[in-house]
Amino acid sequence: MLNAIVLIQASSAKIPEVTQAVLDIPGVSEVYSTAGHIDLIAMVRTHTMEEAAEIISDKINKVGGVVDTDTHIALRTYSDHDLESLFSIGE
Repeated sequence: MLNAIVLIQASSAKIPEVTQAVLDIPGVSEVYSTAGHIDLIAMVRTHTMEEAAEIISDKINKVGGVVDTDTHIALRTYSDHDLESLFSIGE
């Protein structure tokens, strides 16, 4: 599993719409509204780098109201939860 953290700056007038549009993209598991210079943080979980690139470059970056993104790919995931099983329901 590939995990990407996408920091999103959005037009302040469109934050609710951007949040929902990003959350509706398959492969986006969560969207967090945050305080500070970043408006939203989206968690993207895929099986391949190609899938992540499509979701981030071709979908999130093209959502109306997204001003800028900064993506971080997780090299390792440390968790007490079995994330693979949480996100494999229905496969």
